[in-house]
Amino acid sequence: MHSLKINHESFRAKVSLLNKGIMKIPKRLQPLVDYDLVDEVISRLMSGKEADVYVVRSGSEVLCAKVYKEALKRSFKKAAQYTEGRKVRNSRRERAMQKGSKFGRKEQEDIWQNAEVDALYKLADAGVRVPKPSTCIDGVLLMELMTDADGHVAPRLGDVTLTPELAIDYHGMVIMDVVRMLCAGLVHGDLSEFNVLVDEYGPVIIDLPQAVNAAANNNAEVMLMRDVDNMKRYFGRFAPILLNTHFAKEIWALYEDGKLHPDSELTGHYEESSKAADVDAVMVQIQAAYAEEQERLERLRESL
Repeated sequence: MHSLKINHESFRAKVSLLNKGIMKIPKRLQPLVDYDLVDEVISRLMSGKEADVYVVRSGSEVLCAKVYKEALKRSFKKAAQYTEGRKVRNSRRERAMQKGSKFGRKEQEDIWQNAEVDALYKLADAGVRVPKPSTCIDGVLLMELMTDADGHVAPRLGDVTLTPELAIDYHGMVIMDVVRMLCAGLVHGDLSEFNVLVDEYGPVIIDLPQAVNAAANNNAEVMLMRDVDNMKRYFGRFAPILLNTHFAKEIWALYEDGKLHPDSELTGHYEESSKAADVDAVMVQIQAAYAEEQERLERLRESL
């Protein structure tokens, strides 16, 4: 294994598993203590734009507890772009969400939080390196705590310095996980060096409540391009050769053609098609769709 250097002192300190009563139990974690799901809150790990994260003990296991912030306190921007295409369990809940009622807002929060749990299970089954989820209750997600070879809490990718060789290796691992995600029908949507941990085996992708449905979300292509390019720019700091790659366009082109597979061999090269767009054909499709929508609205008005 090539050398890796952690920059921040906070990640050098080993989490003590034996020290009792390190901190007062936060209010949002108290119900889990009452339900005997958490025996001890060891330390606060970090505070992010969407959640606070703690290290907790549950029986003999040390886990990560992600406490989601309420929508009004959450600073995640343009959430509507990410929730497009997500299914709502029934029409009553969907109407409540559209009206913005108290019940509707609670449903939106449940969908946002459950999306991460569902994504973690789905991606783990697809072979993507993500933390293994345990349970999600009362807005708190319990999941695997990622650690390095020495048992220290795994640092974020943005907190490590890599050799060129290791940067190329890790970049390849992340790109293949992006491919596996897409093959499983998901795009991370907010992938950066701050949403990837580095444990003893390499990169681990985290923070997935905003993961989008690749087939149902119109923003999926743009988000995948941004995710992959973010990784290219970060790893390119240590291995500039990566800056000349075009994995994002290659991956999406294979996906659109139905040729992308979890074990697809990528080259990092992509040639833009020189074929001119058939504007007339596109306009015909747009006009047909518009006419169909007008007919639907007219039928709806007549039924009222």
